[in-house]
Formats: sequence, C-alpha cells, structure tokens
Amino acid sequence: MDPSLFSFTGEHEPLPKGAKITVVVVYLIVCVVGLVGNCLVMYVIIRYTKMKTATNIYIFNLALADALVLATLPFQGTDVILGFWPFGLALCKAVVAIDYYNMFTSVFTLTIMSVDRYIAVCHPVRSLTVRTPLRAKLINVAVWVLASAVGLPVMIMGQVEEEKDVYGSAECILNLPKPREHWWPVFVICVFLFSFLIPVVIISVCYGLMVRRLRSVRVLSGSREKDRNLRRITYMVLSVVAAFVLCWMPVQVLALIQALGHVDLGTSQASMAAMHFCIALGYANSCLNPVLYAFLDENFKRCFREFCIPANSSLFLEEQRKRSLRQERECLCKHCCFCLV
Repeated sequence: MDPSLFSFTGEHEPLPKGAKITVVVVYLIVCVVGLVGNCLVMYVIIRYTKMKTATNIYIFNLALADALVLATLPFQGTDVILGFWPFGLALCKAVVAIDYYNMFTSVFTLTIMSVDRYIAVCHPVRSLTVRTPLRAKLINVAVWVLASAVGLPVMIMGQVEEEKDVYGSAECILNLPKPREHWWPVFVICVFLFSFLIPVVIISVCYGLMVRRLRSVRVLSGSREKDRNLRRITYMVLSVVAAFVLCWMPVQVLALIQALGHVDLGTSQASMAAMHFCIALGYANSCLNPVLYAFLDENFKRCFREFCIPANSSLFLEEQRKRSLRQERECLCKHCCFCLV
C-alpha cells in the first residue's frame, strides 16, 4: 500500500529527516525478513510432497503476492528518503500495479482460505472431493485473473508527474480520470469495499459458522488425531486473517476518512507521519505471515527446521532421536489404553 491511495491538494509538508530514516529502516527490515520468510515458505511447499495440501497451496499464493510487494520496498524507501520518484515511468507503473495486485490477491486468497476451512469443518465428507490440490491451484489462477481487474487499470493509470515546487522533482501517482475530485472518492470507496469490508464480512460469517460447529460437536471426523489437526489448521488460518485485518484496517480507514471527509493529510508533518506509519503497518503484514506459520503449524515448523539444520549434523540427529522416542511413547500409550479397554 504505497501513498497512491492518498490524495494531496497543493504542496504537502515533507517528513522530517528522522522520520524518513525511521520509515526507510522499517521498510528494509520488513523487506529482508519478509522476503526470506516468504521465499522459504514457497520453497518448503514445492520441496516437500507432504506440504502440497489445498491449504498450503493457498498459502503459497499468499507468500507469492507478499514476496512480490516486498521486493518493491527498496524503491519506495528511496522515494521516501529522496522526497521524489527517481526511477522513471516503467518502474512507477510496475510498483503501483504490484501494490494493488498484492492487496487484492491477498484478501481474495484469505477469503478463499476461510471458505475452504468452513467446508473442511462444517462439511467434512463433502470436503474430501471439493478440497483437492488441483482445485486449489485452479482457484489461485482465478484469484490472479480477478485481481487483474484492478491491477491492469491501475498499471495504466500509474504516471510520473512533475511536482510544482522548487526542487522540480517527480512523483509516482495514480492519474485518475477528470474531474479527479469526483473520481478519487469513488475509487477509494471501491477499494475499501472490495479489498477489505466485503471480504472481512464473508470471512466473519465463515468463522462464526465454524465456531458454532466446533462448540456443538466434540468429534468432527471420527478421529481425534484428525480433529486435532483440523482445529490446529483452522486456528492458524484465523490467526493469519486476524493479522491481516489488524495490519490493514488503519490504512484503509485513514484513506476512506480522507476521501469522504476531504481531509488533506499533507497539511502537517504529524499527519504525514501517521500516514507512513499506517502504510508501513500494512507492509509489515507481509513479513508477519511466515512467522505465524512457523509458530502455529507443526508441519511448517518441522520443514523450516529441516531446512535450517543439515541432515548430517549432530543437532539434527538429536532431534530425530527425540522424535522417535516421542512416537514410541505415544504408540506404547495407545497400546496400553487398548489393553485396558
């Protein structure tokens, strides 16, 4: 979410040097951590056969969109620190388009993941035929095609405009049809509705139905182990959705307030700093997702560990020994319980 979602009338206050440096440092940290994390997520899904589930294929789509938008942060950080856009028209169009592709692809994918979880929890028998890896791949393609309805027009509207100030510098903006004061609120409202409000309502309905189902039924699939995995994955997806809402709500609401209230955020350094903070928070969501997978999903945690620890190292062998002992204890416990019955 670059500042293209915000509109400024006339000259706007520049950020103080300290604020610029802070924003750029945050961008760089988010970029490095997020790119490493999301590339690792995509790698383990491609590398390990057991990771090619429907849910993980959706996660791959999310990681791809996040990695693409994180790759634009060095350009946006340069724009912040210099106070103008030095990279020309082609990169301006690319960065703006990737930004909106990420916004819509991410929220569409999270909505699909929530519907997918609803089917798995509330219709477990039907999910066996509906929730297949092949179908998930086709849905991912459809998500990118649907996001193109916004991404391609935004790419066309992306323009480098010469600023009318003493520096004679350029700015990467969205050149909306005239009269701009009419179309800008329409554009922002449409973005808010289709990239935030409507998906969040659908996600909320899905999770409301899932919570009711999980509370009313003790055993969902006939197996306690399968139920435990089902609940664990459901909570992981819910955590990812919650992180998305918390990170993106401030920038969406701020842009909506500016568009509807005709508030110019460029009139003070404080409002400009608040805008950049909200934008950085939205980008931070892209590096937060891999951390959530690592903490909340045992399969991702195990694959990350195998990637980071060489197979012939003493630490890896010790982990293998502990896992074998744990599995033996579980089998022995189950056997004892069976004998008692």
